[in-house]
Amino acid sequence: MNQLGFPILSILLIIPVIGALALLFIPNKQEKAIKTVAFLTTLVALAASLPLYFSFVTGEAGFQFEENIPWIPSLGINYHLGIDGISLFIVLLTTLLSAVAVLSSWTAIKERVKAYMVLMLLMETAMLGVFVSLDLFLFYAFWEASLIPMAFLIGVWGSDKRIYAAVKFFMYTFVGSTLMLVAAIFVYLQGGTSDLPTLLSGLSLSTNAQIWLFFAFALAFAIKVPLFPLHTWLPAAHVQAPTAGSVILAGVLLKMGTYGYLRFANPLFPQGMAFWGPLLSVLAIIGIIYAALVALVQEDVKSLVAYSSVAHMGYIMLGIFSGGLQGTSGAVMQMVNHGLSTGALFMLVGVLYERRHTRLMSEYGGIFAKVPIFGAFFLISIFASVGLPGLNGFVGEFVILIGTFKVNAVYAAFATFGIILAAWYLLTAVRRVMFGPFNPANENLSDMNAREIIAALPLVVFFFVLGLFPNLIFDKVNPTTEALVNAAHAQTTAIVER
Repeated sequence: MNQLGFPILSILLIIPVIGALALLFIPNKQEKAIKTVAFLTTLVALAASLPLYFSFVTGEAGFQFEENIPWIPSLGINYHLGIDGISLFIVLLTTLLSAVAVLSSWTAIKERVKAYMVLMLLMETAMLGVFVSLDLFLFYAFWEASLIPMAFLIGVWGSDKRIYAAVKFFMYTFVGSTLMLVAAIFVYLQGGTSDLPTLLSGLSLSTNAQIWLFFAFALAFAIKVPLFPLHTWLPAAHVQAPTAGSVILAGVLLKMGTYGYLRFANPLFPQGMAFWGPLLSVLAIIGIIYAALVALVQEDVKSLVAYSSVAHMGYIMLGIFSGGLQGTSGAVMQMVNHGLSTGALFMLVGVLYERRHTRLMSEYGGIFAKVPIFGAFFLISIFASVGLPGLNGFVGEFVILIGTFKVNAVYAAFATFGIILAAWYLLTAVRRVMFGPFNPANENLSDMNAREIIAALPLVVFFFVLGLFPNLIFDKVNPTTEALVNAAHAQTTAIVER
């Protein structure tokens, strides 16, 4: 179904590419023009994504805004795009954070500005492609395409150990996705097509095949999430990446992993999900507790936020593998919430780093009175990440915990303990950075400027909007997640009855 009557998703994919091509014709020395064109391009993409929300048919579980034309006719591979309640909000999150990331790079990037902005725009197209692809091989192409720009962003514009972090990021992700490609080829040969809706309605695989195919897909997705113990690339990548790289990495790229489970692995291989789900849930809980404990001893505030991402993504995984409507819908909600709150935190850490060139919490202290605007944004972002009632983070975590409790009370108890630890390390960061004895080295610290406020304000507004009106998401997500859950239960029940 395409209710708009024109290829809105293709237009959305091509806008950043057109912007990137336009940048190639601007002389390298005209850095302001390069930044302006890049930012305007992200704004156009953001504006183009808004009709998806307002024209989305609430209550419809199937794919909408579909486009389906032959891509490689000889192999039966199509250029098939579409979104449902799950992908809708991740697409909107991607276009919003891409604009925020470009704006937050305005003064931070001083070398090779054109190349940097070109990579940012190309990465936006690749990420959007992942979330709108309804063909296995098209999905894989965009998945791999998103890897290259981020590796370069870390390796060229990162901090001192950027090469190590970039190589580690690339190798982890590439190895996992290679195994996924092998599994995708097997599915294509068995099903006679790579079209996702066709596979969902007609693919018939043995339980053993589903178990191993799910493993192949799940490994690639677990690395991207990242799920403990495959998380070790993330702290290095975050700490070394430029601010915008961290915003996109935490806000969008990690969601590619959890989205992959919801879109491909779980619905295609429900028996595999049933087999591996308990293990993945346990690993998610271990990751929540482990990451929280490691975050407690961090001195680098950016590293602390990075480990908080590992913990928060653990909750999303827990919701996905709860197997119920509440847990699954809560996971989608939390994917959006985490992207907003952690994206804001990384952007704000970048604001401090630009001024003091240090991320050590011991170098700050007592700066709230000096930078009250920054302090307000930082506090609200921390509270959103903690899950304070009234803010977006509370709703997602609460619904996930309810869904988890219905399946396994022990899992829910450990997850609740993780929330207590999260409040401990995040509020400790607030105390050390914003309050306490004033460090004279911060005497000349300046508050946020207009550009930085404009970048942070939309994220903070959505903290309150989604915290107070969560049905803006749930009304459109629930029909899709309910259909996924019912289909998985039907297939597993059918196998048992045999």
